[in-house]
Amino acid sequence: MNRESIHRRLFLAAAAGSSFMAGICSPLLAQDGEKVSEPKGQEGKPAGPLEATFERDYDAPTFKPSWKKQQLNRQMLQDFVIFAHSELEMTKKLLDREPGLLNGAVDWGTGDFETALGGASHMGRRDIVKFLIERGARIDIFCAAMLGQLEVIKSLLTLQPTLIDAKGPHGFSLHFHAQVGGDDAKEVLDYLQSIKQIELKPVPFLTK
Repeated sequence: MNRESIHRRLFLAAAAGSSFMAGICSPLLAQDGEKVSEPKGQEGKPAGPLEATFERDYDAPTFKPSWKKQQLNRQMLQDFVIFAHSELEMTKKLLDREPGLLNGAVDWGTGDFETALGGASHMGRRDIVKFLIERGARIDIFCAAMLGQLEVIKSLLTLQPTLIDAKGPHGFSLHFHAQVGGDDAKEVLDYLQSIKQIELKPVPFLTK
């Protein structure tokens, strides 16, 4: 089994264990609260993401967006974020096709937002992370932890100490991101442990 296949399998396993799919199959409802028909996939399950119901209980904003520009295709963005977990060439291919995907985020349900950089970061894929940053992706504290950027982590935690408990996509912690960074992020992991020591569970793909 090649490395990318291992990464794909482990990503799916980690996602299942961290409630990655928890909110994806919520009822599909229109913006005004009226339920609409659901696209059905295999065995009667919804074929795609379903938007939660929402009805304002406050005054609408006075600013009205013009929506002159076309939004990114949701399927393409979803594919891009998934490929960025493990497949550099497909990540490059889709970003070359649509540069607007770079900082796009998918809501996997109940506000579990993930960008391509976020996915590559918690999988420890430095090659994909480096490519995305070179193309202008917005680095965050989780990515910095995986890359072993100790001074960045120190500065951010000095600015806001409660970030030690921050959760990235799928609920993965700063400690986890430092773990998947391997030897290059050891100093970051030691620093995080000095602030808040937690039980570090083995990360399966670090032993493969």
